[in-house]
Amino acid sequence: MLLGSLLRWRHPLWFALIGRGADAGPGLLITLTYGSCIGNPGPGGWASVLRGGDREKELVGRHPETTSNRMELTAAIEGLRALRAACRVRLLTDSQYLKKGITEHLPRWRPNGWRKSNGDPVLNQDLWDQLDQVSQRHEIRWEWTASHADHAIQNRAHDWALHAAREQSAALARPCE
Repeated sequence: MLLGSLLRWRHPLWFALIGRGADAGPGLLITLTYGSCIGNPGPGGWASVLRGGDREKELVGRHPETTSNRMELTAAIEGLRALRAACRVRLLTDSQYLKKGITEHLPRWRPNGWRKSNGDPVLNQDLWDQLDQVSQRHEIRWEWTASHADHAIQNRAHDWALHAAREQSAALARPCE
């Protein structure tokens, strides 16, 4: 269960995610995701920034005991889950685990009984299954981008995810009253 999820609205009339921005193209939504973890495993945070034209929505959440990979997957799941209608999506991530997992490995894992090619069980099967389900109704172009590149929105997603992880860590450090 994700704790402390919050939404930040960048545009008061943000209902339809069909954008007309120069970088989005007509009807294309840009989604940037980021997952962070303090320790691995440890307290973690995730963020997904959705952008359609001049409209943006930031989603942020945290978890008390998780891994970086789980937070990367959660950021993508929650970003796609927030879309009210089927969309054309350009999803950018700095996680090769996420990008290669969804585009290359997932099509083989399910038919193989959630086993990797070496016979080991697939880690994070619950989240891969959720991601597969929420992806079905969208037309998604999965793209990898270098971490901490000169991309303002990606850097903002990174900052939000790290902030959420730090908040979670601080909450865990507080004594119970």
